[in-house]
Amino acid sequence: MEKTAEALGKERFQRIQDAYDLKQPDRVPITLNLGYMLSRLEGVTNQYLDENPDAAQEALEKWAMYYQPDEISAGAMINPFPSLALGDRTTRFLGHGIPADRPFQFAEREYMKAEDYDAFLDDPTDYAIRHYLPRAYAELEPLAMLPRLSIVLEGYPAWSRLAILSSPEMLQVAKALHKAAEETIKGVERMIANGGRMAALGYLQGRVFAGVCLAPFDFMGDTLRGTRGIMRDMYQRPDQLKAGMEIGAKIMLEDVIASASLTGGKTVFIPLHKGSDGFMSLEQFEEFYWPPLKKMMLDLVDAGLTPVPFYEGVWDQRLRYLAELPKGKTRGMFERSDMGKVKEALGDVMCIQGGFPVSLLQGGTPEQVREHTKWMCEVVGEGGGFVMGASTAMDYCDKDLVKVWVDATKEYGVY
Repeated sequence: MEKTAEALGKERFQRIQDAYDLKQPDRVPITLNLGYMLSRLEGVTNQYLDENPDAAQEALEKWAMYYQPDEISAGAMINPFPSLALGDRTTRFLGHGIPADRPFQFAEREYMKAEDYDAFLDDPTDYAIRHYLPRAYAELEPLAMLPRLSIVLEGYPAWSRLAILSSPEMLQVAKALHKAAEETIKGVERMIANGGRMAALGYLQGRVFAGVCLAPFDFMGDTLRGTRGIMRDMYQRPDQLKAGMEIGAKIMLEDVIASASLTGGKTVFIPLHKGSDGFMSLEQFEEFYWPPLKKMMLDLVDAGLTPVPFYEGVWDQRLRYLAELPKGKTRGMFERSDMGKVKEALGDVMCIQGGFPVSLLQGGTPEQVREHTKWMCEVVGEGGGFVMGASTAMDYCDKDLVKVWVDATKEYGVY
């Protein structure tokens, strides 16, 4: 008798949860993050799906029924409307600075200057409002006109300093913030509704992220100092950099813990951008990257949350550090690390996810895809604690090779 969507959903959910818990499920689960691959499957531009989320959801449902994985999403796509409302300079959106058929891009600059460290360390909230936001968002430039808002602690006389709030420029700021908030709420409402739609198809959306954190080093480098700036800081102002990372970790922890209490989410996604092999020396990793990242993850665990880092690039030289994490309290998504080494070093420490080369799903042969799938199921999947997934964005993967991959996982992944 054919299983109902509800029964399939529970079965898929439990299969993945068993892997997360370092148990051995009935077979290796497979998750697909199609991202902008949906655009090519549907014959439309990336911009069209970004700006027509209902069409994107319909496409996701259609291809979920075709591929029949254990979990599926289009997480590489983005809701551009809040940022467009604010004139976001930190991101390039499709049709707004870059071609409509490309992935969106982050526009890295030194939005925080080296000489700004003292101001940032002294009062990061004031710095964010009067310095960072006016530089990073065109519609928020007038915020640079504000006095230091802590002046209101003086009481009644201080309000004369805030007369600027009645200016036309500040009215435009308020309108932009209101529009961005409206678009954010619409996105959240769509996400909730889409979760119900996917559940009706047999894909339970029970593992909601409480939020996103960055490694403290990446917090300082991605949107504040930029890569060149933060690399100089390691040599020219290491103490200020470390102090900034400590503040960044506190900001992110407070935010994600508060979010978890509201949403009920228990997992925290942590994309890791600047700590991989070849990006910085092992000595720099040991001094600047790993200690604050490890502390932040342990603090998340203490708060009852599960960190889910994406170890971007190659982390083969760093695996022994990851083995220091508490058993079963984190998960690890891997891109281009040697998955055999990952399993050997971390198989009893964390659930391992990803690592299947997208290059094979783009230009390999069906035989190569099946062969590598078999190897990953037998080696990385041994004993459980493994979720099959692509190494990185599936934007340019071949439709038929992805089907071969899913089917081969179901064939070779049985325990």
